[in-house]
Amino acid sequence: MRSGQARLAIDYGSADTTAVLAWPDGTWTPLLFDGEPALPSAVLLSEDGTTVTGHHAWRAAPVTPHRFIPHPRQPSEQRLTVADTDVDPLDLVAATLRHVAEQAHQIAGTGIDDVRLVVPAGWGPRRRTWMRHAAHRAGLPPPQLIDAPTAVAGHLLATGLQLPVGAYIAVCDVGATAEVSVLRRGPAGFEVLATLADPTAGGTAIDDALTTTLTTNPPGTGGQRWAMAASLRAGKHALTDHPAVTVPLPDGPAMVLHTGLLDQAAQPVLHRIAHLTTEAITAAELTPRDLTGVYCVGGTARLPLLAQTLTDAGITPTLVDQPTLAAARGAADAGATNTTDPTTTDEPVPPMRRAAAIALPGFASLALVSQFLLTPEWRGSLMYREAILNWGELTMAAVFAVIACLGAGTVLASTIANRTTTPTSPGIHTGTGILAAASLGVAVSGMYAVVGSLYVGYPVNGFLRWTLLPITPTITAAAVMALIAARQWRTPAGGWSKLLAFPTGSVLTAAAGMLLIQYSLTADRWPHLILWIDLAGRVGGLLLGIGTVMAVVSQPILRLILSAPLAVITAALVSWSASGILGAIYAIAVTTWWLRQMWTHLLRPHHPHHPHRPPQ
Repeated sequence: MRSGQARLAIDYGSADTTAVLAWPDGTWTPLLFDGEPALPSAVLLSEDGTTVTGHHAWRAAPVTPHRFIPHPRQPSEQRLTVADTDVDPLDLVAATLRHVAEQAHQIAGTGIDDVRLVVPAGWGPRRRTWMRHAAHRAGLPPPQLIDAPTAVAGHLLATGLQLPVGAYIAVCDVGATAEVSVLRRGPAGFEVLATLADPTAGGTAIDDALTTTLTTNPPGTGGQRWAMAASLRAGKHALTDHPAVTVPLPDGPAMVLHTGLLDQAAQPVLHRIAHLTTEAITAAELTPRDLTGVYCVGGTARLPLLAQTLTDAGITPTLVDQPTLAAARGAADAGATNTTDPTTTDEPVPPMRRAAAIALPGFASLALVSQFLLTPEWRGSLMYREAILNWGELTMAAVFAVIACLGAGTVLASTIANRTTTPTSPGIHTGTGILAAASLGVAVSGMYAVVGSLYVGYPVNGFLRWTLLPITPTITAAAVMALIAARQWRTPAGGWSKLLAFPTGSVLTAAAGMLLIQYSLTADRWPHLILWIDLAGRVGGLLLGIGTVMAVVSQPILRLILSAPLAVITAALVSWSASGILGAIYAIAVTTWWLRQMWTHLLRPHHPHHPHRPPQ
């Protein structure tokens, strides 16, 4: 038995019902009924008042045909008369849902509080309320209703489909009936732009046409009709694995059913489906070229002729893997707190590494600003004292404060996005977190300037110039990144917190370098220590140059090649007059790192997903 509370998703269709159980660890399993993943939605009312469901109902139909209801899902206001008895279709649907719930309870081993029901996108509030009442009569907890095309689209994303925000897709759901929907992916999920349904363009219509093709005298409404229908259902299912099968006919010789006969019977129906798909795309004010893909689900979607018919109509289809379970699987994942989608969620990162990425630049910032305030070089007399300040150290303190704030804000926002149960885009949380963190970084840098001005006794203008101006390009790049994250233009692999984790090696090396530089500039220069103090400054310059390269370049070989000349240059620049330049160089490197992340992972051109044609 798996740990955690299971989620039950049920796709109750006109002809068949499928369901899956999903667990918090991302695993799932389809419910099997008599060894099959599809439970017939048909029911049969026995003489003693009990309800027989699924395969048992079909087996009993030839014996008591007047008590058999093949399609219990009726309009909400409709009543049925079965064996001279007025029957509420709601009770019939509830019987099938109860059967599913019992099977789910046996597998889960415990009660299920989270239930999702897949409903057609074209259903209004009355039919949706009717379906909730059916779930209540079946003993299920209040369900969450999810549109079928939205569930399928979510399943496509969960299985690796790269679909940017703003892309359009069509979902062709062909079971006993047909429904075609056009969707657009928005920042917060999928929006159904148009949906069209045709009850005469699906598996039921194909069965009727096939019956006419195989028999010169089609059976009437008695037991022969349901015996014939059961044989055709089994024959059509067997044709997915065999080129021809023998179909027993009631009161007659067996017939050979092959793919040619099936295609002949299905062709007019499939042409109606292609026409319905074209109309749905037109109703959404789009053309087939505007779509990223057309995805086919449902039992009838497995007919190879459907792909060919859609292709002839100028539409390139893709048959979804396990087409009868796609909607149920997507519904099971909808709103899951820990659904793992590699394109939208964070990869597991060791907590110590996350903590170091946030704490190290924070402590480095505090160390640098403290040394800056406590070690100014005072020159002149008591009345005309002048403070010589290492403006580069103040600049780097401000830069590290921004890095720490952005790292903390991004990790916090990504964590909230991964744990929230509301249908909000994770990128919106991340974008908001980046903007809030950038604002905090600006505030901390401004505070450094004010505190420095009060402590040293100089006007604040100079301090603001060396704190706010150097971080402005980085803040601008972060704001653009926040906009990209909120719009989910392209979600980076591994998540936003991994993408925006500034290299801690660069922070540690550059901070140590600036601390050594300030020490060499302000330490008491005793004759026997002058050589060591100067050497500390040059080593600090070397470390600052190496840290700068580590921020810009990630490949070890390039780091080694570029560090040598830049480290020599920064070591040669170590002096009071050039200290500000050293800090500005590192600030430029940080901005370059942000721009590189933006280009490499987000704005680099990429090949969109092109749907493929299913095997013929």
